[in-house]
This record gives sequence, C-alpha cells and structure tokens, in this order.
Amino acid sequence: MFSPASTRAMSAYRQVGVQSVVDSASPQQLIKMLFDGLLASINAARGAIERGDINEKVRHIGKAVRILQEGLLGALDREKGGELASNLASLYEYCTTRLTLANARNDVALVDEVANLVGTVAQGWNEITNAPASAGA
Repeated sequence: MFSPASTRAMSAYRQVGVQSVVDSASPQQLIKMLFDGLLASINAARGAIERGDINEKVRHIGKAVRILQEGLLGALDREKGGELASNLASLYEYCTTRLTLANARNDVALVDEVANLVGTVAQGWNEITNAPASAGA
C-alpha cells in the first residue's frame, strides 16, 4: 500500500520541520511519526483558534496540510494499495479541505472533526504495526 522506500514521505517529514530519527526509521515508523506530527499540529491549531492567535493558527494548519498532502498522501502506493489506498487518499483530501475551511472560518468544530478522523486512522495504523508478525500467518 505504501511506496517501498517511502522517500516522498521522508522528504515531506523533513520539510515540515521535524528532524530526528527519520533516516533510520522504517516506513511503518515514518508513517506513525507523520500521524503524530499531524495530530500535534491539529491540536496546536485548535489552541491557536481558541486563543485568537491567527499567525499560529495559520502556521499549524499549514503544517497539518503539508503532512496530509506531501507526507501521508504522497506515501500511498495506489497500485499496490488498491481500494484501501484510494479510500485513504479520499480521506486525506477531505481532511485537507476541512482544515482549509477551518482556517478560513476559525472553526474549532472543523478542526475537531479532522482530529477525530485522523485519530481513528492513526490508532488503526498503530494497532496494525504493533501486531505480532505471526498474527497474519
């Protein structure tokens, strides 16, 4: 479902300012880090909206959108991932649209909607990647 080297995701992760163990991370760990960064940006954007801090809101929503578009969406391998990859792509596009609208309207409810959607996918990803290898055998 994800491109073998996940180089696009790795590049996007570096571009959004999160530097750490990216070079040694597995593709699965990298996607987890993207989800973690995305949720952190969404939560920071929510706080900025509540405080009325427009500059921080714009910065954090922009970062979240870049993670969605350049990281998670860019890492999908639609040929191997089939319907699941297509559904995730649609979800990431929807989340991007909702965050853009939240940015324009200063709407915490839209930010919360995206946080819930992304949180569900991130939780599923964590469960899949933490499952013992023998579970599928």
